[in-house]
Amino acid sequence: MTPPEEVDAGPFILRRWQAVWATGLLAAVRASLPQLQASSAAWATDDYSLDSAREFMDRVDRNWAEQSSFSYAMQTPNGEIVGAASLMTRMGPGVLEIGYWVHSDFSGRGYATAAAVALTQVALSLEAVEKVAIRHDARNRASARVAERAGYVEVARRPSTLDARGGETDIEVVWEHPTARGDEPSRCG
Repeated sequence: MTPPEEVDAGPFILRRWQAVWATGLLAAVRASLPQLQASSAAWATDDYSLDSAREFMDRVDRNWAEQSSFSYAMQTPNGEIVGAASLMTRMGPGVLEIGYWVHSDFSGRGYATAAAVALTQVALSLEAVEKVAIRHDARNRASARVAERAGYVEVARRPSTLDARGGETDIEVVWEHPTARGDEPSRCG
């Protein structure tokens, strides 16, 4: 189960992260800290540094090799980093979860939705994948809109298992894509 290292997402390209982009990642994260912190991203701290970005790049390589997570830079055709998106196995066998964030200067342009749609297609093309999901903190309304626009159906609200920072609701919302293999979305909750 290995997705492609590059995916056309319409207005941008999803590319497997490369260590040489650490400085660009740092700039995007630092510029977007208020938005990232408001969305409860635990890793988005005031002390996010070039070392933090490099550690992320190392983790991306390890996770890709282990097939536990597949992280992409969202880049414009000229290489500018406009965000990040991932396919993650943390919800268990047969399920790929999509995560994303968008640089503050590029928010509101549909980039997160385009990433979710593109990665949904990638996930559903992989043999072992039965379901594709999106999870977010209940107060993150922007992620709810992305999931809905990307064609996902809300299937659960439950105590949070997300790695989030202070101020979260302790409730996560789970969305599943209805065209996944197997049964209809599991309306648990």
